[in-house]
Amino acid sequence: MAKRDYYEVLGVSKTASADELKKSYRKMAMQYHPDRNPDDKEAETKFKEAAEAYEVLNDSDKRAKYDRFGHQGMRGGQDFHGFSNANDIFSHFSDIFGGGGSGFSSGGGGSIFDDIFGGGGQGRRQRSTGTPGHDLKVTLKLTLEEIAAGTTKKIKLKKHKKCTTCNGTGAKDTASYQTCSACSGAGEVKQVSRSMFGQFVNIAPCTNCSGTGKVITAPCLTCKGDGRIHEESTVKINIPAGVSDNSYMTMRGEGNAGKNGGPAGDIIAIFRELPHEYFIRDDDNIIYELSISYPEAVLGTDVEIPTLNGRAKLKIERGTESGKFLKMREKGIQHLNRHGAGDQLVKINIHVPKKVNSKEKELLKELEKQPNIKVETK
Repeated sequence: MAKRDYYEVLGVSKTASADELKKSYRKMAMQYHPDRNPDDKEAETKFKEAAEAYEVLNDSDKRAKYDRFGHQGMRGGQDFHGFSNANDIFSHFSDIFGGGGSGFSSGGGGSIFDDIFGGGGQGRRQRSTGTPGHDLKVTLKLTLEEIAAGTTKKIKLKKHKKCTTCNGTGAKDTASYQTCSACSGAGEVKQVSRSMFGQFVNIAPCTNCSGTGKVITAPCLTCKGDGRIHEESTVKINIPAGVSDNSYMTMRGEGNAGKNGGPAGDIIAIFRELPHEYFIRDDDNIIYELSISYPEAVLGTDVEIPTLNGRAKLKIERGTESGKFLKMREKGIQHLNRHGAGDQLVKINIHVPKKVNSKEKELLKELEKQPNIKVETK
């Protein structure tokens, strides 16, 4: 079963801050903790899934790799190590849950409930400005040679860009605003609800002013108040060596500009591996099939064959059998995110002609009689 996107697991955007990640993880841990959901395998799975997502996204290095390469970037020792039980998770994230143990004790010190049900002081939410821009997805077709060494692609695409006339505000000038009546200029609204656990306060951006606290009275003449214009752009994408078919990388802030000064979306580049004339890919190895004659297999020979970097000589030892694989070390694809490369594996096929002339037939019949050639039936 394919893993879900870590941002989706925690229910946060790709631009989520460390505080937003922590709050979301706390909420999910409380909701799906095994103590509150005994014998519920689905809740236990979601509990561990949230812990895995938080461990990666809360680490700046792991998050950067995940943003570029997705779950594939977590391989090679970078993946989530897993937890055997809930107590192990709470011990690992003691800074999140306010001390050791399960995090559900009623003793002194902070607990998982503090910031959710009013047990502790809550910092004021950072004001959101504008509406975030949408992501753009592009598909890049790559040859094995490009994948093996890495490459750079320049693509042209049409996207929303920040209006330079109003600097993305959407307003004609600095005087073309008035205080939002819905939120009284706060940029956010409070929603209060009660449950058996206490009072729950949810603070959300004001939809009337998109979290800015101001409403435009006179829009920009260039972008008509949107804060963006639609133009063609050229984007350079640096693709590292070792990517796989259907893997992707994310270019932060290179997508559509946000409305009214909101943060830009991302470009998600999805890779498609093109079929190769000579090679078949096997992870970071490549396979090449080489046909040789029967005399070459018996006597041995030196041949020149194609590689991803040109051509190279390969020695065929005497007595090489059909179906044998010969290895050309590190002639394959560079490993993603680490040193070294795969190998080029050469599969030997002994050519058997379907037609022979009279002279060849005579020689073959004579050869068949020789003691080291003739095969005795058992």
